Amino acid sequence: MTEELHDGFGRGITYLRIAVTDKCNFRCVYCMPEEGVPARAHDELLSAEEIARFVRIAAAEGVRRVRLTGGEPLVSHRIVPLIRDLRAIPEIEDISLTTNGALLPRMAAELRDAGLDRVNISLDTLDPAQFSAITRLGRLEQTLAGIDAALAGGFAPVKVNCVVVRRLEQDVFGLARLSLERPVHVRFIEYMPIGNEKTGVDRAHDAAEDLARGKTADPHCPGGVDASAWDASDTVPSAELCERIARAGEAAGVGALEPVAAGSGPTGAGPAAYWRFPGAAGTVGFISAMSNHFCSSCNRMRLTADGAIRPCLFSDAEYRVRDALRAGDDAAVAAIWRDAVAHKPEEHHVINGTERFMSQIGG
Repeated sequence: MTEELHDGFGRGITYLRIAVTDKCNFRCVYCMPEEGVPARAHDELLSAEEIARFVRIAAAEGVRRVRLTGGEPLVSHRIVPLIRDLRAIPEIEDISLTTNGALLPRMAAELRDAGLDRVNISLDTLDPAQFSAITRLGRLEQTLAGIDAALAGGFAPVKVNCVVVRRLEQDVFGLARLSLERPVHVRFIEYMPIGNEKTGVDRAHDAAEDLARGKTADPHCPGGVDASAWDASDTVPSAELCERIARAGEAAGVGALEPVAAGSGPTGAGPAAYWRFPGAAGTVGFISAMSNHFCSSCNRMRLTADGAIRPCLFSDAEYRVRDALRAGDDAAVAAIWRDAVAHKPEEHHVINGTERFMSQIGG
């Protein structure tokens, strides 16, 4: 089997995240604008066959794990045939998918049969009104039903991802409790204030100017659900979250969190540090994207839906590969891939903007 390709800092690159589409059936306030992303012509996006061909080339260069993202990957009509094609690549050991869960009840069995190994489901709150405000188009019961469907469908592990924003005052202990009775792995991700007015992720400067002019936050965004006002002060460090959840566990008689031994967390643990309530079926994880950068061990690259390789989520550096794929030039595709890997930055210093919405990056 081909050895993994290393970047300029000695990191083995074995993990590829693929944005299958930039469309979504939700409109999460930190991910895309309320009206959605601008429509793209069909031929601007990679086909399922082109994505699979790219993965075959990357697999020959050492990629072993693939995660399908979006937007919402399950809104793409090509998602099932794509998974089948990826499963047929001998070098690919793990295929995962990130979803809001809404379409899992009717698709879980088909996805599993196609060869999907596991799913990550985004769930930022258990409060129905707050959930609707954050997602704009979603309902809490949809995502909860998606978690049930993932477990019933045999996916393992099933991870639930929550982005914690201080002013939202989310019930993090309530979310952590999901791990008690069922093998659900709840991961809390530090909010990352990235982007600018174009991305709709963090427009704190503009929000300050609005306030100075007497313009107030959107009254239809209760509980601080106004991403234009979020800034670095909304990041809740993982250490603070862990302590808060542990105290709540003790007060509720559940018990304090106990650390999970290194290497004993769920498959594809990545940068998360895992803990567990005593006797719990699942785990509670913390991803310290801001308070403890994990750039030194980053093994991932990204492929956008329109055919650009991105070595880092927090950079606008892109390596266009679509034309080489459509020309049938596998050697050129491999050369572009190697060039992108060679230029993967050592770390991100300042998260100061990106030219794409989060839904277009496959973050």
